[in-house]
Amino acid sequence: MSWPAEPVTVASPASSANLGPGFDSLGLALGLYDTVRASVRPAGVHVEVNGAGAGAVDLGEGHLVVRAMHAAFDCLGQRPPGLAISCRNEVPHGFGLGSSAAAIVSGVLAASALASNAGMGALTDRAVLSLATQLEGHPDNVAACLYGGLTISWTTPGGAQAARLTPLPELAPVLCVPAAPVPTRTARKALPGQVPHADAVANLARTALLVAALTAQPELLLPGTEDFLHQGYRAAAMPATAELIARLRAAGIAAVISGAGPSVLALTIAGSTPGAAEVASVAAGTGKPWRIMPLQVALDGARLLAS
Repeated sequence: MSWPAEPVTVASPASSANLGPGFDSLGLALGLYDTVRASVRPAGVHVEVNGAGAGAVDLGEGHLVVRAMHAAFDCLGQRPPGLAISCRNEVPHGFGLGSSAAAIVSGVLAASALASNAGMGALTDRAVLSLATQLEGHPDNVAACLYGGLTISWTTPGGAQAARLTPLPELAPVLCVPAAPVPTRTARKALPGQVPHADAVANLARTALLVAALTAQPELLLPGTEDFLHQGYRAAAMPATAELIARLRAAGIAAVISGAGPSVLALTIAGSTPGAAEVASVAAGTGKPWRIMPLQVALDGARLLAS
């Protein structure tokens, strides 16, 4: 086996899962990117991280990109003798923006590209989604990160599946990021083992309505983002998030917890009011230090860049 000396570079977008009622199934790719440059070295693992996570993540075999690359190499049949990885991260860690999905997708795609350049073949898109889902534990963020746009994902005995939709071009997401993260496991622990049947039925209707709102009828965004399954149960673990969502929705802005939180995602329409300025004004009124980030939807998903 002759491994290539040339590096590969992958850019993977942030993602917001759930979008209110679409619990563990809907995802939206956002225009913040983690960029991973990976190459084969004679021995050992060297990881360099700049941006989000710098100084707080493992820089060896335990780094999530490395673990994802090793898993992909194992699927393809052989690991290289060593790896050099450089990460430039824009996606905040621990804020419900798919940072782990971006790391996993970047690692799997980088390994697949290196293996392909070595003549070993590459993973199919479906294999990438399936492996990334196994590593992440659920497909909503990895599907959006991999395919871009709006995704609907689900699992089958044969692995994860996803359908990609193109959201309205005028959709203008606005992120509100608080000062401190909340671990995903903390947010998950707040959820009950069972929910009332009426709440499940209401959530099914809202999820279908939300897909229509995001792709064709933006006037339905506010009712379409109403959730009955998880946001209310998580309010005690992130009261500032719950307060901001309530204030934004009272102002007519379709706001939800981004993923497991604590970030808030406001779904606005470009050229219409309320927009990003109104989101910022409402956030300022809480007296909390929210960072307001108007973004675009990432339509292309994760991709290889010219190194």
